[in-house]
Amino acid sequence: SEAVTGQLPPSMAAGRRKPDGQRFWRYFRMNYDLYLMCLPGLIFLVVYKFAPLLGLSLAFKDFNLFAGNNIIDSIMASPWVGMKHFNRIFEDEAFLRVISNTLIISLYKLVFLFPIPILVAISLNELRIRWMKRWVQTIVYLPHFLSWVIIFGLFYSLFGSYGMINKVIEAVGGQSISFFSDSSWFRSLLVFTEGWKETGWNTILFLAAMTAIDPQQQEAALIDGAGRFKRIWHITIPGIMPVIMLVLVLRLGQILNAGFEQVLVMYNPAVYDVADIIQTFVYRIGLGKMDFSLSTALGLFESVIAFILVYSSNQASKRFLGKSIW
Repeated sequence: SEAVTGQLPPSMAAGRRKPDGQRFWRYFRMNYDLYLMCLPGLIFLVVYKFAPLLGLSLAFKDFNLFAGNNIIDSIMASPWVGMKHFNRIFEDEAFLRVISNTLIISLYKLVFLFPIPILVAISLNELRIRWMKRWVQTIVYLPHFLSWVIIFGLFYSLFGSYGMINKVIEAVGGQSISFFSDSSWFRSLLVFTEGWKETGWNTILFLAAMTAIDPQQQEAALIDGAGRFKRIWHITIPGIMPVIMLVLVLRLGQILNAGFEQVLVMYNPAVYDVADIIQTFVYRIGLGKMDFSLSTALGLFESVIAFILVYSSNQASKRFLGKSIW
């Protein structure tokens, strides 16, 4: 057979196959430029993601900043206390309130804001006037590039005690509302401003997913007499469902991240009872009271919960919907 085909039998070919290590280095020499392109990203991961993992040990130590000659020595020299700071977390009523606020604000944003970018993306996709579509996209994308400080200034001029909205309310005979210091209104204000800022930007993924839908499906449905809403329901939404599930799983993993920058800029002591979230609590405890061990324990707790949520939501999506990230 070797003489006829000019090839070695499988057993002999396997015997002459190079070891995996040799094959890798051969491939590396042939494509070293690709690996050099990966180098900046790897350096970034090592410096900003892996090296700081040493600081996680602070969650299990009574950290003393002056215990050593530098920060590494101080971490190593600080005494090990085990689960002491985690016990402090779960015994503190303030932390239980913070967890409750974080979950409530995150769930509000998930329930009320998650469907809006999908609806906006579908509306933009169905818009046939091209110049209008471009203008609308530009207008709804723009707020994403504004900082929360600027957005706070804009909305304070509208919803502040002497803002335009309160002047209109007073003009029609109503009583002014302290949106930024009234506990019953502040969470709604957070959800509204988050939606105004990020809805347009979040449509990009869904619009990109719609471009991958085969246009022949739309044409066939049109020939069969399907109206616009039927085509959206039976073609567009199923076509972007994998992306919807991907975004949903990632959002569930961030359920304990209620928007640190937004809350830090907009809240005040009058609304701490409904607006203080894990990240702002860590910020005030870690930097305000210099309690780095407790703040590290809080951050580690948040990360572990986020990992569990991402994994469990991905498994649930795979089991019940047949779609998952991995």
